[in-house]
Amino acid sequence: MAPAFLPQLHVVPKFLAPSFAATASICGRNAGTFKIPSRFVSASAVKNVFLGRRIPRNFRGNDRSRMSAMLSTTQMQQAIPKAREVGTPETFEYRVFLDGDSGAPVSPWHEVPLYVSKDVVNMVNEIPKMTKAKMEVATTEESNPIKQDIKKGQLRYYTYGDMLYNYGCLPQTWEDPNIVQADTGCVGDNDPVDVIDIGEKTLQIGEIAQVKVLGVLGLIDEGECDWKIIAINVSDPKAQLLNDIEDVEQHFPGTVDQIRTWFRDYKVPDGKGQNSYALDGKAMGKAYALEVIAETNKSWLALKQGQVDPNGLSLV
Repeated sequence: MAPAFLPQLHVVPKFLAPSFAATASICGRNAGTFKIPSRFVSASAVKNVFLGRRIPRNFRGNDRSRMSAMLSTTQMQQAIPKAREVGTPETFEYRVFLDGDSGAPVSPWHEVPLYVSKDVVNMVNEIPKMTKAKMEVATTEESNPIKQDIKKGQLRYYTYGDMLYNYGCLPQTWEDPNIVQADTGCVGDNDPVDVIDIGEKTLQIGEIAQVKVLGVLGLIDEGECDWKIIAINVSDPKAQLLNDIEDVEQHFPGTVDQIRTWFRDYKVPDGKGQNSYALDGKAMGKAYALEVIAETNKSWLALKQGQVDPNGLSLV
């Protein structure tokens, strides 16, 4: 029986366009109705590139994750862009760009798809586990390369200690600094949503990994909400054992508390006080985390569509 939904995927990479056309037909709709540009359809020969393009507004629905599940995982893996270093690490000029096969930069924030399946998302790794350099997607620079954060004219390092896990962000999400969140009482921090991969593999700067969403902590950092999604790389040997936040304590005892403590205290060595947490510091489960991701994806979409003033953020 043909699926009765068309998901809310407003941005589609070129390499997936033929799949969208095929799925539109499966769903009982004529792909021609959507007027998918011919350059999308002819892009079936293009591999290893995420070049996001907006698809027509009538191609909508409320279940983007199920559509993502219908798409070929092989295609997704083939299309992973490659990281390219520019400059010397730990310098002001150092950047890590993501490039497609054409060599053109691809934005890790705007052009890498968020959803892989219902509870699996793409993570753009910024900080490899057990390192101290505070790397982040440059949201104000064109193509949003990854660079080392600068504070008070100095390259930023974690003085509290090494980042214990792979740490990165979720593409196509944005914590809106203009909206006070009901559950936290705080505005967003003006960045993509952070994600922590608790798996055993060390990810490199700019590496894209598919991670299973398990839960979330609501960190309050200097009066702003800074959600921390807890996830695990789907390729991890224990990934199949973890399906919700309770499973983390069973198979990775002490991990959630370690994460909570680390982010609470990491600014103390710099002379600042402890951070706090919303929701009484409780690590919320997968369902709540998926809601956070969906809401911040909507905020990102509003930003991309010009409904919100970017205020210096680069949208290309």
